[in-house]
Amino acid sequence: MTVTTERTVPAAGPVTTRTLGEITLPDEVRDTLGAQLNRLADPNTDIDHSMARLLQIFSSLPTDLLQQILDFGRHIDTPGVCLVSNLPVDAELPGTPSDGGPSREKKSFVAEGVLLGLSGLLGEPMGVLTEKAGQLVHDVIPVQGGARTQTNQGSETFLNFHSDIMHDVIGRYDIANPDFLVLSCLRADHEGVAGTFYADARDISAALAPEVLDTLRSPLFRLNAPGSYVRDVAGGQDVLSEPVPMISGHHDFPEIAISANGVHALTSGARQALDTLQEVCRQVAHSVHLRPGQALLINNRKGVHARSTFTARYDGRDRWLQRTYVRRSLWNVRYRVTEENRRVHY
Repeated sequence: MTVTTERTVPAAGPVTTRTLGEITLPDEVRDTLGAQLNRLADPNTDIDHSMARLLQIFSSLPTDLLQQILDFGRHIDTPGVCLVSNLPVDAELPGTPSDGGPSREKKSFVAEGVLLGLSGLLGEPMGVLTEKAGQLVHDVIPVQGGARTQTNQGSETFLNFHSDIMHDVIGRYDIANPDFLVLSCLRADHEGVAGTFYADARDISAALAPEVLDTLRSPLFRLNAPGSYVRDVAGGQDVLSEPVPMISGHHDFPEIAISANGVHALTSGARQALDTLQEVCRQVAHSVHLRPGQALLINNRKGVHARSTFTARYDGRDRWLQRTYVRRSLWNVRYRVTEENRRVHY
């Protein structure tokens, strides 16, 4: 596992903000956590009961570690991404599924417990019908037919810096999207070269020329709906948001939204600014090579993330991550809720 050196950016007043945080559980904490998680049934069977139980389990973390995770999810001046290491893992792991869906052979649910337990400290896990069929736990796995796509099924193409967004009939794709993602590693890629990158909007803004930043803060861009929506609902046709800025909000605490499936710039100057934005993201990004027992907490509003290329062999031993979408509250997206499940949205 490699992590770039942490950057600091000036915040309001004399405070200095770290944009990458790191937490490592002591061995005895890992083992105690693992023993409790190993007794869990499939958490998806009764998700609300499971979330309550996981809150009990994770609340027993040492206070200083627990506070770091809670602070990450609550405050404007905390890192935008945090690597949590030395987490418990399943004693036995079946082959990596080949279809991008959950494994039917998994006998224990330690990984799911880690993922959902960390998610519950940040907010409420949510599902979206057009992303992994509304599942709360997403298996992020290379799929042969999607190797060159700008989606989580890809491997042969650099997945550009993006936010996880969702189509919304209101015309804004950056409103009902997750506040956080949690990525947990069950199995690394064969060569161990797959990198996850995170570029914080604070670092990005500091590195941009003022005139470029002004353009990116103007409503000169239309986000394309996620690839899963375009593929499964729109018949392959682009579905664009209303014009929005790429970067918005307080200058010391900016928010950023970029769609992985494409951004349509409305002017030539906006196109140049968008190209510059992707270049600057690469320059300022933190890089992490996730290994089993590690999870990445990602603020989906403070920054954008990307993934490097890697070689998928489709042999049952490919890279296998699990992911959750997390909202601080489900109240503001209640207009999207499905009748079948109060955590799953259209």
